[in-house]
Parts: sequence; structure tokens; C-alpha cells
Amino acid sequence: MSRPGTALVTGASAGIGAALAREFAAHGHDVVLVARREERLRALADELETGGVTATPIAMDLDTATAAMDLYDEVAARGLDIDILVNNVGVGTYGPFADSDLDAERTQLRLNVVLPVELTRLFLDELTGGGRVLNVGSVAGFQPGPGLSTYYASKAYVNSFTEAIAEELRGDVAVTLVCPGPVDTEFQGRAGMGDSAVGAVLSTTPDAVAEAAYEGLVAGETVVVPSRAMRAVDLLGRIAPRPVVRRVAAWVNSDR
Repeated sequence: MSRPGTALVTGASAGIGAALAREFAAHGHDVVLVARREERLRALADELETGGVTATPIAMDLDTATAAMDLYDEVAARGLDIDILVNNVGVGTYGPFADSDLDAERTQLRLNVVLPVELTRLFLDELTGGGRVLNVGSVAGFQPGPGLSTYYASKAYVNSFTEAIAEELRGDVAVTLVCPGPVDTEFQGRAGMGDSAVGAVLSTTPDAVAEAAYEGLVAGETVVVPSRAMRAVDLLGRIAPRPVVRRVAAWVNSDR
């Protein structure tokens, strides 16, 4: 990028979102931090501003039907110009779909699917002509995931959507998809999961994901898979027979 622009990061209070905010700030970008937990956001903003950037916390519950428009309007009201949109916020539901809570499923769809689509569309016009979009998908989105069926499906949407618009917007708005595997965050606990055997071996850190995502974004890459091990898992998932992929995923997700 010719100059550090301002990055808006959703889900910035913890995990990959906080790591991405730190990564952008470390490279001189001003950041807009969005999440529900105001105290955490303010603490992170204070930390980042010691490095000489401007960090603007916006405490907002993004799990509402009007969240994307509310955030867009709030950004406009504050006179903030966004150069990089980072759609990171997301949740997961775990367990047999037949036992799932419908409200939790709706929340997952709103945060993982609807919100990034709406925010991307709302901010797209001002990103035109050199702006960038970074969407946090998952290696899980390249295969079915019994036990985490709707989470995997939501990430499949993000993965496909991001690659498609990256091609549509080529030469105008650069779009990058980062696809981590298991990451050491609060995600598993919030989803009601323990650690899988595979996750214990192949898990990576939020900082490593953020570093790879930023490097890929700057380089203009469309798809970034941060871990060599997960790139191998992804390749195996693509070439193995689908019944085998499903059964392996079911085994991995049941080992909690």
C-alpha cells in the first residue's frame, strides 16, 4: 500500500480481531475497533495509541438486524474515512444440528454471513479506487463439518463470497480471504467445545494468523492459509473421496 490507511476491524476485543488490530497498528495504520465489550476495546485502543496511531473504539452489539447500517452510520457521523474493511467477527455453534438452538443458529448466520456481506456492500463505494477488504474465513469452509455443520457452512459462504468478489473487483478493490485452521482463542469455549486432538497438534496463534493475513493483504493475495500444516490438510480434503472427508471431519469434531 502506498500509505497506511485506516482499518476498521470487527470483533476487535479479543482473539484474531485484537491481533489484527495490533498488526495494522504496528504498520502505522489508524484503526477503528468494533466489538461489544467496551472496556476491552478502550484498553486495546489505549495500548495501540502508545505506538503513535489513532485508535477509535466503537462499542456495539453486531448481533442485530440493523447492525451493519448502524455501524456504517456511526462511522460516517464520526467523520472517519475507512480504507480497509476487516470482517473478522464470528461465532460458532457446536453439537448435533438436531439438538441445536435456533436462536444461536440465527446469531451465527447474522454474524458470520449477513454482517460481512452487508458491511462490504455498504463500505464498497468508499473503498473503490484502492481500498481493501480482508475477510476471515476458515479452512473449515472448504469441507463439510459434522458436529459443527452450520459453522462450517457459514465459513463456506464467506470463502466462496470472498473469492468471487475478489475477481469481480480486481484492479479496483483488493479483496483477501484468510483461512486459518484451529486457533488459540476464546472461540472454542464460547461454542461449547473442548479441544480436539487435531486442534491440540495443529493449532496456531492469533498473532501468527494476523501476521500472515496482513502480509497477504499487502501482497494482493486472494487466499491466505497461514499454516503449512493446514495447507496440507486443505489439499488432502480436496483430493480425498467426499465420504472419507465427511467421516474424518465427524471424528475430529466429536473428539472434544
